Amino acid sequence: MTTPSDHQYTAFWRRAREAVPSLPPDLPEAWAFGATPDHANALLALVLDGTKTGTASSGWDYETTGEPIPAADEFSIILDGGGQPRAVIETTDVRVVPFGEVDAAHARAEGEDDLSLAAWLAIHERYWRSHSANPRGWAPDMPVICERFRLVYREEASSGEQCDAVDGEHHEMGGPVQGGHLPGRQCGHGQQQCHPQQEQVGRRLGQHDLLSGE
Repeated sequence: MTTPSDHQYTAFWRRAREAVPSLPPDLPEAWAFGATPDHANALLALVLDGTKTGTASSGWDYETTGEPIPAADEFSIILDGGGQPRAVIETTDVRVVPFGEVDAAHARAEGEDDLSLAAWLAIHERYWRSHSANPRGWAPDMPVICERFRLVYREEASSGEQCDAVDGEHHEMGGPVQGGHLPGRQCGHGQQQCHPQQEQVGRRLGQHDLLSGE
């Protein structure tokens, strides 16, 4: 996968901060949704059109890697399938619940398949049984990190093509997303600067934001 240089990430963040001055100065973590470039592009489109405002990860996978789980008020740069920075999101809420207690509201927020809880449960069970980074895989009481976020800023693809499924009534390309106040807090953990992950698609560990059950 071709990925941007550090300069491209910092240039993207500079443009985002010019459009949304309340964004923090430190460069946040950069990652892509899903497990493949095609998934990353399709799920990015759902974020850009406002359909997708939630995601989920396996708590066991974070235990395996030792990385901290997402936290409210963190910002992230979202990459497309080619590794290009395309959007900024802010995490607004994080809950850790057993798999069997994920609710219908969260399933709808993920914006995939038919938006039903039944579909969400079936798809995620199948995925974590097959692809979890933790040998325990899936269990009905496994910890699931349910994350909600909002779109703050987005840009066109670097090739000049329009973003997929952009809602032009509410948002402008290459500009801030209207509605709500940004707290302007530091990204990540206090004053620590978060660096982009340039070689990994699917930054959210154990995440299954796929449009099908495959």
